[in-house]
Amino acid sequence: MKVLSGIQPTGRPHWGNYFGAIRQYIELQHEQQAFYFIANLHALTTIRDGEELKQNSLNTAMDLLALGLDPDHAVLFVQSDVPEISELCWLLMSGTPMGLLERCVSYKDKVSKGLSAGTGLFTYPVLQAADILAYDSDTVPVGEDQTQHIEVCRDIAKSFNNAFQEEVFVLPKAKVLDASAKVPGTDGDKMSKSYGNFIEVFEPVKPMRKKIMRIATDSRPMEDSKDPETDHLYQLYSLFAEPSDCREMAELYRKGGFGYGDVKKKLADAAEAYFAEARARRAELEAQPDRVLQILGDGAAVARVKAGEVLLRAQKACGLK
Repeated sequence: MKVLSGIQPTGRPHWGNYFGAIRQYIELQHEQQAFYFIANLHALTTIRDGEELKQNSLNTAMDLLALGLDPDHAVLFVQSDVPEISELCWLLMSGTPMGLLERCVSYKDKVSKGLSAGTGLFTYPVLQAADILAYDSDTVPVGEDQTQHIEVCRDIAKSFNNAFQEEVFVLPKAKVLDASAKVPGTDGDKMSKSYGNFIEVFEPVKPMRKKIMRIATDSRPMEDSKDPETDHLYQLYSLFAEPSDCREMAELYRKGGFGYGDVKKKLADAAEAYFAEARARRAELEAQPDRVLQILGDGAAVARVKAGEVLLRAQKACGLK
């Protein structure tokens, strides 16, 4: 299995990002080959401040490394450090139908809301296809709502292969990430930066605990029995706690006679302990930015070799070499 995934450097990861995707990406790094890139070219559609994007990219690399991405098992690099991607994107774009891009969800949603959509957003799926195809990736981990991106990539690759009568590109498949670990926000809705209901993975402990203590709960009397499976506070606790502790907490819910404040304190303790090692690694990496840059540079060198091989195949197929 050859795995490829990219993460946009548009902000610090929150609990939803980690449990919904990042944790599973890291588990996949032990496959045959894994490429993980920081998608700074994609981020240009939303970030228009050079210093901000540069710092965000470094922060994202530190966050991934602190959370367990191992450069001895996976190739980590910054997207723009592999210029072959941009050239491959043009080769793919030259034959991609506009109708295919007009049907893509990210573009349609923005237009339907009356928002301005630049050509970067419109052609975003082609750059994404270049990202995937450049490394002969056969597996791309995505959320269930992102499978369209992989289908578009397959359509673009098949169109190119058919046009030039050569099997230039490997056709990737989506690996839909496990969505069983629901990550509700502090208000009970899905955790999202858009809703402002998130808790960051590396948020300082004191502000993190304050956010947890402000989590919205219902107003039922303490003595009432409660269903743990429908309670977002319990769902958050179950992400961090050991199975035995979860069973004990679930039994407490069913019996009643407890206050939500006690559950919040236990959630705060469990979350603090869960990310303690990652926090320590993050602090070490912050003190060694040159080490992080070296990891990214080494990763880009490996990625460029592979992307160069694929680009050369494409160039030869269409007569540029």
